[in-house]
Amino acid sequence: MVTMLQIRVIPCLLLQGDGLVKTIQFKNPRYVGDPINAVRIYNKKEVDELIFLDIAASRKKGIFGPRAVGPRMDLISKISDECFMPFSYGGGIKTVEQIRDILGTGVEKVSINTQAVDDPGFIRRAANVFGSQSIVAAVDVRRRHDGKYEVYTNGGAKPRGIDPVSHVRRMECLGAGEIFLNSIDQDGTMGGYDLALIKAVSSAVNIPVIACGGAGKLDDFAPAVKSGASAVAAGSFFVFHGKRRAVLINYPARAELGAVLGDPITSDTGGVTP
Repeated sequence: MVTMLQIRVIPCLLLQGDGLVKTIQFKNPRYVGDPINAVRIYNKKEVDELIFLDIAASRKKGIFGPRAVGPRMDLISKISDECFMPFSYGGGIKTVEQIRDILGTGVEKVSINTQAVDDPGFIRRAANVFGSQSIVAAVDVRRRHDGKYEVYTNGGAKPRGIDPVSHVRRMECLGAGEIFLNSIDQDGTMGGYDLALIKAVSSAVNIPVIACGGAGKLDDFAPAVKSGASAVAAGSFFVFHGKRRAVLINYPARAELGAVLGDPITSDTGGVTP
């Protein structure tokens, strides 16, 4: 059982082109800065882990939408060269060869979303080659009008008619080592996590679930953990400051995290692992 002191608190950074952006409910991406500069800031703040997701890499070409380009190896390599902490990358991954190239740059884990639905066997093949510890099944979820949850893919653009609970169970059986659970409804709202969704998904699997979507304050983390999340990720919380959402790349001090996750006194050698 994961204790509060073992909870990872992870900045989730969205890539579009060469820049970082932030969305609200997966729409209207707003430029928030340069990814390399953000990595340098997080290095100084001694963040233990990062998540990078390329939001355009799996989107299909539309009249006004971006074209799916797959992983940007040049940018991934630049991020890896600067990054002192482990990080995972997701976006446009469709082949074992792409995973090999990405991990070869020093990336610790890959996050697979659309391809995990289009070809679930890909998760098994990837886990067999690289180990489950390197394979994250990313699941974007939206609540329907009837109150039921549904899995979406292609950067949140395509409903798949799949229940997320049955999907994550299948991902675990196929060899995924973690679930990255993202609420489309809560994304960028800073109104708190979807606790019912976290509880339903985390209780269905025995692998770690990273909850994302909705964090707006430090106090949002503990309820997500109590609902079953093994780790919490956030975007807006780590890139915006104040009611006007001024861009400020930030990360709480370990003592602050310790206070909300159950340990008011932390040190460099013990306590919270963000």
